[in-house]
Amino acid sequence: MGLLGGIARTAVVAGTASAVSGRVQRRQASKFAEKDAATAAKQQEAYDAQMGQQQAAYQEPVYQQQPPPPAAGGISNDAIQQLKELAALKEQGILTEQEFGVQKAKILGG
Repeated sequence: MGLLGGIARTAVVAGTASAVSGRVQRRQASKFAEKDAATAAKQQEAYDAQMGQQQAAYQEPVYQQQPPPPAAGGISNDAIQQLKELAALKEQGILTEQEFGVQKAKILGG
């Protein structure tokens, strides 16, 4: 085997080693990429779970509708309407002054 044969053989061995080395590197890179992807997926799931718990803990407060404010003097609109009806009954002669006074005191809470 001459000089040329030795060089050719060395080139073949070096080329084969290079090809094998490249495959090994690609396979290892693929393995590490899969491992990294799995780790990232687990971290994302943990983050999503934590955010879901935080969102469940923080909910917008539910506001109930406030009753209408009382009319001037602290009398509600409903009480004013009842007093008007009582006054109309008194004017029609259906209620006496005393009956009107008793019902008025009940409506006003006194």
